[in-house]
Amino acid sequence: MAEGLREADGPAAGPEDPSRSQSVVAAPQSIEERREVLRRGLRRMRTIATLLLLAMTAIFIATTLTRLDWPWIPYLRAFAEAGMVGACADWFAVVALFRRPLGLPIPHTGIIPNNKERIGGALGRFMTNNFLTAPVLGERLERVDVVGTVARWLDNPQNAEALGVYLAEQLPRLVESLPVPRIGETIGRLAQQALATIPAAPAASKLLAIVWAQGEAQALVAQAIELGHDYLASNKDYFSDKIAERSTRWIPKWVDRIIADKVMNGVLSSLTEMREPKHPWRVELNKTVQELIGKLASDPQMYARGEAFKAELLANPLFLEQAKTLWSELESGLHWGIPAHAPAIARAVEQSLHNVGHWLQEDPQRRDGINRRIRAVALHMLLAYRFEIGGYIERVVRNWDSSTLVERLELQVGKDLQFIRINGTLVGGLVGLLIFIASKWLALL
Repeated sequence: MAEGLREADGPAAGPEDPSRSQSVVAAPQSIEERREVLRRGLRRMRTIATLLLLAMTAIFIATTLTRLDWPWIPYLRAFAEAGMVGACADWFAVVALFRRPLGLPIPHTGIIPNNKERIGGALGRFMTNNFLTAPVLGERLERVDVVGTVARWLDNPQNAEALGVYLAEQLPRLVESLPVPRIGETIGRLAQQALATIPAAPAASKLLAIVWAQGEAQALVAQAIELGHDYLASNKDYFSDKIAERSTRWIPKWVDRIIADKVMNGVLSSLTEMREPKHPWRVELNKTVQELIGKLASDPQMYARGEAFKAELLANPLFLEQAKTLWSELESGLHWGIPAHAPAIARAVEQSLHNVGHWLQEDPQRRDGINRRIRAVALHMLLAYRFEIGGYIERVVRNWDSSTLVERLELQVGKDLQFIRINGTLVGGLVGLLIFIASKWLALL
């Protein structure tokens, strides 16, 4: 019954069977088409069972009215008579499941529509207690290769391209549908709260330690020394003249020039020497920065000064205005930038999806690990909501009207029930024939 209801509601393909999934995708069949196929099968079997009843009736009438005295005619009549009785009895039993036979108010008929709520509850409990249990779900999920299926699908260039184009087309609509101002306010509020909770001095200490340890800061210092040396060297005469102008008028000009040249040469010489990382001044600078990193991390005064600076910065209207301006620029960039770069976005998404599919397939251990996590999450979710799923099935069945419930169940099992009518006709005829033979034999004793 559960399988019948599932098929009545729509097609279902086992994810663990890729060939079946591909066949379903390749030849989709709507729910109404499936129901029409079931209706034709039910009508065909119902017609066969009815024609068999009519055949038994015709044989019985013919053998009763005939004047022929063939010895086998009584046996044929007994077979047909019992076959009619069996056919009528099984017709009544089959019809009584779904409706009242001939519309007569006979007790214990129309069983399914009269017990709809009880059937819904029983079906929900049956699914919960027999299908949504840990052993059953675990065994079923163990055969599901979610990652492998997704990886093979994404590794197909056509699939990755189609999905990339679709996502690129939907992205502008998604951005337009988002409440961007509200998102901006929320992000701003969360960012402000996060900044307020982060200690400024220790954070600056960690940031400075990372930047200084990676060498970017030393490279920046070396570049600044190089630029300073080149600038002073290219403007040496200008600075020499400025130095000479600051001298007293009692000193001869040629003396001022000598002094100015010596000052400039000394500065340039010092800058040249400072290009060496082991220069004392560079070493002293490194020591000073290391001390600053330590003070920012542990000095209470630095901590207090950092918190005060952070509070002043967050309360500064100019800072808030600049943050709003930055978000507005980002928002406008999203609105015009995404449609303008849709082809590039599609290609990037396509390549990324293809790479993900290849990455998932190339390492079986990685794929198995991800599958285990997915199965664990799926099992946890299904077990946590197993009673809700059973209750949902019960509510769905209860909300169906009686005609819908009867139609869906009859479409699923009605064809098989017509075989009961056919078997009842034939078996009833054989039993009647055996009884007739036994009565003849007993009459001879």
